[in-house]
Amino acid sequence: MDAATEHRVQNNTPDFRDTKYEMIAILDFGSQYGQLIARRVREHNVYSRICRADISAEELSRLPLKGLILSGGPASVYDENAPRCDERIFDLNVPILGICYGMQLGCQILGAKIARAESHEYGRTSLTMLDNNDLFANMPDSTTVWASHGDQIGELGDDFIRLAATKTCPFAAVRHNSKKFFGVQFHPEVSHTPKGPLILQNFLYDICQCTGDWQMSNFVGETVQAVRERVGDATVICGLSGGVDSSVVASLVHEAIGDQLICIFVDNGLLRKNEREHVVSTFRDHFRIDLRVVDWADQFLTALKRVTDPQEKRKIIGAEFIKAFKSAASKITNAKFLAQGTLYPDVIESGSKDGNPAASIKLHHNVGGLPAELGFELIEPLRDLFKDEVRIVGEYLGLPEDMVWRHPFPGPGLGVRIIGDVTPQRLQTLRAADEILIDEIKSAGLYRRIAQALAVLVPVATVGVMGDERSYENVIAIRAVETSDFMTADFSQIPYDVLGIISSRIINEVRGVNRVVYDVSSKPPATIEWE
Repeated sequence: MDAATEHRVQNNTPDFRDTKYEMIAILDFGSQYGQLIARRVREHNVYSRICRADISAEELSRLPLKGLILSGGPASVYDENAPRCDERIFDLNVPILGICYGMQLGCQILGAKIARAESHEYGRTSLTMLDNNDLFANMPDSTTVWASHGDQIGELGDDFIRLAATKTCPFAAVRHNSKKFFGVQFHPEVSHTPKGPLILQNFLYDICQCTGDWQMSNFVGETVQAVRERVGDATVICGLSGGVDSSVVASLVHEAIGDQLICIFVDNGLLRKNEREHVVSTFRDHFRIDLRVVDWADQFLTALKRVTDPQEKRKIIGAEFIKAFKSAASKITNAKFLAQGTLYPDVIESGSKDGNPAASIKLHHNVGGLPAELGFELIEPLRDLFKDEVRIVGEYLGLPEDMVWRHPFPGPGLGVRIIGDVTPQRLQTLRAADEILIDEIKSAGLYRRIAQALAVLVPVATVGVMGDERSYENVIAIRAVETSDFMTADFSQIPYDVLGIISSRIINEVRGVNRVVYDVSSKPPATIEWE
């Protein structure tokens, strides 16, 4: 079994080599944004897939290929173990767009010199256009782009044409004279590059001559068929949390195999207020799915006692989740598969297992969380998607609006929203504050604008005055962000009067809280969750 087939079988994705849709292949050099590029391409109704950086030109030539994109990555082209591509891809006669590291590698292969930049570019910078044709057609003379690089082109050579520059990067975008190669030293795929969609549109439609023959409904149909073929007559267990991801997975798998799906909901004692009742009502009444509830709250809280390190919390929660799951799964016959709502940001932030050098940021207990001794094979049909794409799938499957647009809630629950020790009393405090926060942003009509809102219990007591007496109570931090892909995010500019109501209600209604603060950091450098 070759690597592409093995990945397809393990992750339940259709064999892209057999697709009838025109296709853009993304060669992944370890970028944090690798799958985000694929998502942006799909937004333009063009089918895209991630490939290993070293995929052969022969295998690529067998695809319905319209173009290639070389992703960014953390390496330098001069590093001893820097990822490389098959240099024969430049003879495939399809357009190639190199982004950041992909630009540097392509330019180096085609004769340019790469050097360490005197001034590194990280974050927003101003790009000046020198050529408004092809890749930059219909672009303004100057625009903001998002850069993140230490190397850049030092000597361009006579075979390239300079297309754009920044203050510290004279060759911020280039085109080869004879090869169909374009390179940009910034990231058009991230939301912080406002004209990025236009740049990609120019590449896909004007340069690659794509027609846009792919829709998200194609993904649903192909995935349902792939699940049905893989599962056969076996039983699939779905780890259901009630969030968007697991809800969509449950619906998608149920569409494929019906009553062969059994959902397990683990009450870990770290849930929001009334969460268990909502999940049971929704999935037994709406989906008519066989739902088994496992009450494991005491075991989780006992294992977490006096544990303060966030990574250790995640490990413990993941381990207890597996124990609870084993307890319920042992009562189910013919169970061969486990369906999980793993998304691509989970995979990226947890680090890769297949040689991709993307850095590990934090553990996600649903990524590779089931050890081999459980005997289950994983089905992760959403593994290549981002949150907003999952919502599109949910809408296509006919899920209720309040379920599809529900804010993300972490698998470890409130355990990673309590900084420090997790206790029943602290959980009670945070549940009450969290309920007020969600109620008020809904009342203000902000819930759909905000991508994720959360309350965090901070392990700091501050002095206050309550009832003419000195108080020394807890601090609640409020976090709300706006994002389309959850790879980058800006803090939400909630109106001061709404923040004032939230603060007043929490301080007056939640026992033991005398101060509320608002988090105004963006991602990066901060993550969305605090732990």
